[in-house]
This record gives sequence, C-alpha cells and structure tokens, in this order.
Amino acid sequence: MTLPSSPDPERPDSERLRRWRLLLGGETSGGQSADGTGCALSEHDARLDAALAALYDGAKFGKPAKGGKRSAGLGGSAPAVATWLAEVRDLFPQGTVRVLQQDAVDRLNLKALLLEPELMEGVVPDVHMAATLMSLKDVMPAAAKDMARVVVRKVVDDLTARLAEPLRSAVSGSLNRAQRNSRPRASEIDWGRTVLKNLKSYDPERKTVIPERLVGYGRARRSLKDIVLCLDQSGSMASSVVYAGVFGAVLASLPAVSTRVVVFDTEVVDLSEHLSDPVDVLFGVQLGGGTDINRALKYCQSLVQRPEDTIVVLISDLYEGGDEKRMLERARQLVDSGVRVIALLALDDDGAPGYDHRVATTFAGLGIPTFACTPDHFPGLMATAIAGGDVATWAAGQGIVLSRAGDEERARA
Repeated sequence: MTLPSSPDPERPDSERLRRWRLLLGGETSGGQSADGTGCALSEHDARLDAALAALYDGAKFGKPAKGGKRSAGLGGSAPAVATWLAEVRDLFPQGTVRVLQQDAVDRLNLKALLLEPELMEGVVPDVHMAATLMSLKDVMPAAAKDMARVVVRKVVDDLTARLAEPLRSAVSGSLNRAQRNSRPRASEIDWGRTVLKNLKSYDPERKTVIPERLVGYGRARRSLKDIVLCLDQSGSMASSVVYAGVFGAVLASLPAVSTRVVVFDTEVVDLSEHLSDPVDVLFGVQLGGGTDINRALKYCQSLVQRPEDTIVVLISDLYEGGDEKRMLERARQLVDSGVRVIALLALDDDGAPGYDHRVATTFAGLGIPTFACTPDHFPGLMATAIAGGDVATWAAGQGIVLSRAGDEERARA
C-alpha cells in the first residue's frame, strides 16, 4: 500500500517516523501518538490515520472512541461507507484506493452495502470490484443492478482500450501468415503480388518477369480457426473471468476466427450469442458454486467440427468436483483428435494462483501447456497458438513457468 507523502515534513527523519506511525496506528490524543514513536500528527495525517483506522483498526470513521479505544468499524450503513470512500479517494493515489476498497469488502463484509446505488457511485472501478458486483447481481434490486452495470462497463472499457489492439494485431498477424497460399491454382494467383515478389528474376531479353514463386489469394473459408474459451466460474477465478470475457468479445470481432465462450460450474452455459457486448457476457456469469470440468469438456467436444483448426483454452484452477478420471480422458481425446488444448491456471495480474498440482502435471504429460498467464501475455499466446507454434516454447521464452510432467512446480506468469 502506498502512503501519501506528508505535505510539509519538518525535518529529514520526520518522514520515516511519520510513515511508521501511520503504518502501526495507535491511540491518539490532541494529535499526538501514544504508540512510542513520539510523532505528532498533522491535520492531514490525522485524516489519513482516521481513514486507515476505520478499516484496519475497527474505529468509527474519523472519530476515536472515548478513552482512545477503537470500536465499531465503518458501521452498517451505506452513507458511512460512502463518506469513507470519498475520503480515501481524496487522500490516497488511485492504486491505493483500489486496495483499500477491496480490503473493505473482504475484511468488513460490506457486500450487502454494495446493493445500494448511492454507494456504488463512489466506487473506483477495477477488475476485483467488477468481479464482486458480478457475484451479487442476482440479489441486487433493479436500481443497484443498473449502477453495477455502469461500474462494470467502466472496467470493460478500460480493459478494452488497453488490451484489444494488441490482441487484434497479434492474432491478425498470425492469421495472415496462416492464410498464405504458396501453391495456388491458376484462378487463385494474385498476379500483382506475384510480379512484385519476382522482380529480381526479370529477363531483359524476353522483357518479362519469370516467376520463381507464385503468390496466391487466401482461400475463402468459413473461418481459419475455431476458438473456444472455457471458463471456470468458481469464486477463485473471478478476475480471470473478467479478463476472459473482454478477450472473448475482442476475438469475436475478428471475422477470420469463430469464437465461442463457455462458462461452467456444475452446469455449462454457452454465452457466445452475447459476445457483441462483454458486459452482457460478464452478467451472464454466475460466480461461485461447484466445478465440473468433465462436463464442460464434454460440451466443448461437441463443438469441435475441425479438430486441427480448433483451439480450446481451458481457464481453470483444475480442482475437479466431478469425475476426474473421465475429465482427464476427455482432455486426452481432444488432444489425440488434433485439437490444440491450453490450460490457463489464471488469467490475471495477481501472480501465482492456487491450483491442483497433480492434475496440472497430468495435463502437461498429455501435451497440454499448463501455466498462469497475465492479460498482457494473452495476445502473444493466442498468436502463437493460431500460427501453429509451440506454446510451451513461447511461454518459456516469456519467462513463464509451466507445469511439467513429473514435478509439482508452481505455475505463474
């Protein structure tokens, strides 16, 4: 967490004591600390201390209790929390505000208060808050749900602005390479590009280009690749689902690929018809519940029409609540049929995830690259898979640690 610098530190070592005082907390009286630092709190620092104490010490916002005792926390009302959110937005950098508001939800069980529209107006949109609101959507009143969509829309727009163009560029480049036709029939020859490619073989005597290499138009096809994103809806995968929903919508906007998004817990839901709007995709997700990967892979198998041109990306921590033996057999069948299967243990920025190491190493033994992936790496991953490259080699080149057959190595991006 980043603490703001003091507006006017009195001496060089005062900043060090000030930060210790704000980190440690402590009872206050007349702006003085009682925790042994001897550090006086300015009016600005007293506001910082009160905001942190309300969350981490259980004090009522801005009001130390009688006798210096901390008590009560942020309280049970939306106005109290809304006031606190406004205060931390004023006092802290935006990145720190996101940490504080997520800690408030986790530590003080404020999920019920997020059903209040006026409270959501003060929320700083981020991936974790979007995931929290998605988990509450089925119990929200209509007005709160409308505001929740506004918050999630802001998150989606921000992610799309940051991630859409890199994904489009990477995938389009791979598709262009994939559709080159180096052995065209007469009707498929692109004569303009053929002449340009063979200018070095111009024959002055005959006053013509003798083509050594024919360049053809890409052959028209329904799609060059079929992509299936299969998303685990369990609570631990919440932020991964947000990113995957955005990526699914971007991929669906590319006409040269056919994209399906399938989400699952103990049931399987195909959200592909909603891919024109990633917010609709996310609000079609039901976070939490059990996990039946076997059932999800069975559905994905039913979608495969051209195995060698199909990529299935399973985004899951691999904790199987259904038939694990059958699940592993389905994964093997997909690989043996020619489908490129990739298992992402996480698709987020949160570092190494918790996952089933035993299943991960079994997947690796089946030839399924299994690792955690940051959103910034996802475009390169898809470009490599579409171009037919070695995903494991690509991942190793990015410094990504893969699960490997025969070991229990942690997978992280």
